[in-house]
Amino acid sequence: KRILRAQRERDENRRYTSAIKTYFRRLEAATDATTADTELKELTSKIDKAVKRGALHKNNGARKKARAARIRAKIAA
Repeated sequence: KRILRAQRERDENRRYTSAIKTYFRRLEAATDATTADTELKELTSKIDKAVKRGALHKNNGARKKARAARIRAKIAA
């Protein structure tokens, strides 16, 4: 039973981390500021949910959000 539960939890954590990576790619691919803002908002939400759920450590989540903000700032410049 414990093995099955661990597998289910691991799969759920992988869904969160995979979605975050996907949103990072979408943010980096954004060409204009409005698209980048939308992607940044979605990415921040995904990161916060992953941290709340326990899929990411809170410091890791903060670092990813800071990285996303830097990418967004580079697009604006």
